Amino acid sequence: MIINTIYNKHNLNMNTSITKSGRSFLFLATAGLLSLSACKKDKLPEIPPQSLSTVGVYVLNEGTYSSTTGASASSISYYDVVSQKVEIDYFKKQNNRALGDNANDLKQYGSKIYCVVTGTTQSAKDSYLEVISESTGKSLKRIAFSDENGGFMPRNIVFDKNKAYISGYDGKITRLDTASLTIDSRLLVGGALEQLAIAKNKIYVTNSVHPSFPSPINSSVSVVDIATFTKLKEIPTALNPRAISATTSGDLFVLTSGDFPTIPGTIDRLSSTSDTRLSTGSDLGLSFLSITGTTGFAIGYALFIKSFDANTGTLGNDLIKDATVIKAPYAVTADAFEKTFYVADAKDYSSNGMMFCFGADGKAKFSFETGISPKLAVFKYGY
Repeated sequence: MIINTIYNKHNLNMNTSITKSGRSFLFLATAGLLSLSACKKDKLPEIPPQSLSTVGVYVLNEGTYSSTTGASASSISYYDVVSQKVEIDYFKKQNNRALGDNANDLKQYGSKIYCVVTGTTQSAKDSYLEVISESTGKSLKRIAFSDENGGFMPRNIVFDKNKAYISGYDGKITRLDTASLTIDSRLLVGGALEQLAIAKNKIYVTNSVHPSFPSPINSSVSVVDIATFTKLKEIPTALNPRAISATTSGDLFVLTSGDFPTIPGTIDRLSSTSDTRLSTGSDLGLSFLSITGTTGFAIGYALFIKSFDANTGTLGNDLIKDATVIKAPYAVTADAFEKTFYVADAKDYSSNGMMFCFGADGKAKFSFETGISPKLAVFKYGY
């Protein structure tokens, strides 16, 4: 029931894309049937309807963190669900070049996949937004995220009404037009920006602590009006907020890291109606938190993987119900269409990892090898 709630609340517009081959098949099949009916009046044989399903999985592998260009080995793997075969460095195979260094986020909007490549240092100017075809895995455009002052050090991406909004360690949100794939504005909003969320036509972005990008703005969430693309205010939080998720009610949960071991982390709850902090509670020992609707996924430093109740702000039951062992759970991604979830296992963070697919019953369906430090998944749908 918990898993079903997660998927039923999820918006499929960002993730569902039917392959061209599937559409072509349906067109040809329909044309053939019409031709047959014109030639003879015999009853046509019944052809069962085609079922849309997940046919492929893209996985972002962060690689090993490095401040040296070309050393982190970030990559994108692709798993063919039908053939059960994986290409571990699929992006390189399709584009004859490496993805880049310290890639951090991977999301789909329409028929395109967007990969945020942070880069190594501002002076190296190796920060990019890689826009990729969902159907082929080939790069449509590599957008430089740098100017005369250095790299923007982009971190995370969200979408709203044909615009993409990308946070950066340089304290700015970059707005991208998803039709022209060009940057049309940049807005200074805070310090070392990390995750973003959208609620009530506003962007909420966390101001984290980063040693290479020191800023006095490191204990708040900045609020930006989408229509005017202007900063409205900052909502105070505990020290070092880094993850944020919006709920169906419009409340937002912020996971802060504090300053170990002297300042503990917290889970702060914010209201997008009043733009105030509603409460501050223990971080529950979480290293990862992602919420969809009223329920989410949580990973603990103690290596547990549990559901999270956004109504009460409490942890639920273990999500994995069989004997599958995840050595180093790094992130969880839900496939809303299939009602499955994928757990990235980084293992030792220096060798190839694994991605595990679990059904709504919490039992493993399949797994496949990935690159180093697998993180997020994007799904390809077809017939």
